[in-house]
Amino acid sequence: MPNGLLIVVPGPAGSGKGTVLAELLGKNDGFCYSVSATTRAPRPGERDGVNYFFLTRAEFEKRIAEGRMLEHTEYVGNYYGTPRDYVDASLSSGRHVVLEIEVDGAAQVKRLFPSAVLVFLCPPDLRTLEARLRGRNTETEEVIARRLRKAKEEIARAAAYDYIIVNEDGGAAQAAQALLSVVQAEQLRAGRCADERIRAFLGA
Repeated sequence: MPNGLLIVVPGPAGSGKGTVLAELLGKNDGFCYSVSATTRAPRPGERDGVNYFFLTRAEFEKRIAEGRMLEHTEYVGNYYGTPRDYVDASLSSGRHVVLEIEVDGAAQVKRLFPSAVLVFLCPPDLRTLEARLRGRNTETEEVIARRLRKAKEEIARAAAYDYIIVNEDGGAAQAAQALLSVVQAEQLRAGRCADERIRAFLGA
């Protein structure tokens, strides 16, 4: 059985990554969501081990020192990262692993896994992004301003990714379908499947 694909989906806060990925994973077998770890406080309704693994700063730094994080970054005063064991085991089982992480973390993953597929998810414009951030009612004006500045920096680097998908307001289903199309195309890329196809054809 061929290994699954590692699909990395970064994007600014407020781009709708969680909504789009929930749409994708809810309707397609063969995908699994790698839950990230963070030191930020849970938002209303979030559950440990479902939305994030919520760790103290000391716990997170201990995992970094032990090499148990696939990637990590510090973003707006908090650590975010990906526990490594689950990702390795899922890829080996043939499942596609989806990482919802920040831009700096995506760059770390690409260095460790050159075959990872990086798909940048972005909002249609800055005004829409600001409205989404304010609609959360969970962050101060200072944090919103920092997130908007960070978003501008991240979107300016979008050309470095393999694919860019725009998540329009109310367009999560369409964005999820676009992401599924990316995965289907990557599975057919000659560099990934040529050896397997040739062996099957020749009966080797």
